[in-house]
Amino acid sequence: MAEPAVWGPLPERGRVDLRGYVASVTYPASRDAPVFTATLAPDVAPRGGRRTPVERVRLVWVGQRAVPGVEAGSWLRCRGMLTRDGAAAVLYDPRYEILESEEDAE
Repeated sequence: MAEPAVWGPLPERGRVDLRGYVASVTYPASRDAPVFTATLAPDVAPRGGRRTPVERVRLVWVGQRAVPGVEAGSWLRCRGMLTRDGAAAVLYDPRYEILESEEDAE
């Protein structure tokens, strides 16, 4: 198994190039504005959970109800302008590449 991915400290804002695991996705309700959201983590949590929290990045696609290939469990490489919503790191409308496996994420 590959070494866990480490992002290091993320900037307050600026361009980033991240590789990670889609931990969760959120689909908008039909009556809500079309905004698809996914949560990107640097790696999969080990069996038994994490002992220390890791910073996750929220990926937001405005105007989309779903994004092809982005689903919980997939590996992505994302590029874009990072910003903060409170303490949470957010990438709006990032460019993304679907990776085949965890090894490709290295």
